[in-house]
Amino acid sequence: MSKVFSILVILAGLAGGVAAGVVLRPVVEPERQVGDAPAPTTAATAARTDAPRRGAEAVRLREQFVIPVIRGGAVRSLMVVALAIEVRGNMTEQVFAKEPRLRDAFLQVMFDHANSGGFDGVFTANENMSGLRTGLHEAAIGILGDTVEGVLITELFRSDV
Repeated sequence: MSKVFSILVILAGLAGGVAAGVVLRPVVEPERQVGDAPAPTTAATAARTDAPRRGAEAVRLREQFVIPVIRGGAVRSLMVVALAIEVRGNMTEQVFAKEPRLRDAFLQVMFDHANSGGFDGVFTANENMSGLRTGLHEAAIGILGDTVEGVLITELFRSDV
């Protein structure tokens, strides 16, 4: 019983830390050229960042994902992952409108990745990350269609329990 309580305390502390990080994270304004119109100040604008591909924008999902890594029937570590979806055109509002479905699909991909050992050992190895990115990209296309250029992993952290 004390092990269960310890895990719950750790999860509660991690959730509080993640929530504080999300709330206290600074908003990054995209660079503007002289003569550009001022950027609108909406909640969706705060999530928008410059994207590396021409004609695409990266829409950062509002909350991080917390993925338990279970081995031998017990939680061995927790993965904290932040994602952004790179889309063509002005799709910010559509991404946010479908965010619950996207989060569900992304969680399933990351749970499968964790269960197959993708977050074990050197989890940042190219072969591990490549498979994860492919799965996330396919999940995003299944919900948003072919306007999705990619899924960007913007933060990745493992906390061993």
